[in-house]
Amino acid sequence: MTSDDAAVIDDPRARVVTTGTAAERFTAFASDRSPELSRIAYLLCGDAHRAADLVQLALERTYRAWGRVGDGDPFAYARRVIATARIDTWRRTKRDVLVAPADLRPGAAPDGTQHVVDRDELVRALRQLPAAQRRVVVLRYLLDRTEKQTAEDLGISVGAVKSGASRGLDRLRDVLGVEQSDDGGSPDTSRKEAQS
Repeated sequence: MTSDDAAVIDDPRARVVTTGTAAERFTAFASDRSPELSRIAYLLCGDAHRAADLVQLALERTYRAWGRVGDGDPFAYARRVIATARIDTWRRTKRDVLVAPADLRPGAAPDGTQHVVDRDELVRALRQLPAAQRRVVVLRYLLDRTEKQTAEDLGISVGAVKSGASRGLDRLRDVLGVEQSDDGGSPDTSRKEAQS
């Protein structure tokens, strides 16, 4: 069979495109066989992230050895790379935690949509604050700095931090449509009063 022939081996175990450049043949192999390699890697390690790393390593090594394995059975070579790499990792770390087969597949991941929406709303509200107030609010409440640390970071007085934080929080409440607490104080004031 010459390289000009448009032939494809249709074996259910090994589909190898035999035309085109080596890079094109490898690309066809990688796109066809990556899902199977991913399943094998996941079953070997039980972790989706490790499995993705193993597949990446297998594809990299298969590509480098394509001249030797491209005309044979590259899937067997890639599968062997995954198994060997997994064994090597286990030998190096020896920190595998065995889990029950029922626990191998993770359950449904929690929906993080609301978290993203809330964060976006907060960022948009912070952009509406004057720069000085925004800096104070971010340092004070998002980065959890004390009033003194915030004052030192910004080069202003502690009193300016207190008033900037108070005004900034009031403005954020207005923008976000949040009602002020019953005592009318900032979160920091409420905390101090609760401790007294």
